[in-house]
Amino acid sequence: MAFRGDTGKLVAAVVGTELVGAASGLAVGGDTREFFDALRKPPLTPPAAVFGPAWATLYLLMGVAAWLIWRQGIDQQSALALGLFATQLLLNALWSILFFGARRTGWALLEMTLLWLAILATIVAFWRVQPLAAALLLPYLAWVTFAAYLNAGIVRLN
Repeated sequence: MAFRGDTGKLVAAVVGTELVGAASGLAVGGDTREFFDALRKPPLTPPAAVFGPAWATLYLLMGVAAWLIWRQGIDQQSALALGLFATQLLLNALWSILFFGARRTGWALLEMTLLWLAILATIVAFWRVQPLAAALLLPYLAWVTFAAYLNAGIVRLN
């Protein structure tokens, strides 16, 4: 499928990124809320209703960031940046599958460490191509840092 112009690329980047988030939720299946509600959680855990809007917003920012790189044209530097982006997006989806689907909170925490490093590498690579794209990923890195705290607390308390 060819995407013409910046608008088509923007829509493709944002929708594609949001779809990865939705697909990971579908891959998990079952009643994740019952599982999550039954866990003992660390202080500062937000209400469950916060997670959906937070992730939707972060996926939007990620999609816009990827679009900013894509619209620069594909060369060696931008291809590396987008490859790292795809890697962290795959790791993001895998976390949900490990935590909610397999209910392996310890494995999910370990995988989240890889995710955090992949996000950081993506930010560095994006910065070299388009600093604004890198800046758009900073809230994502902050949220995943907070999510790692929550995941570690859940592992410790359960």
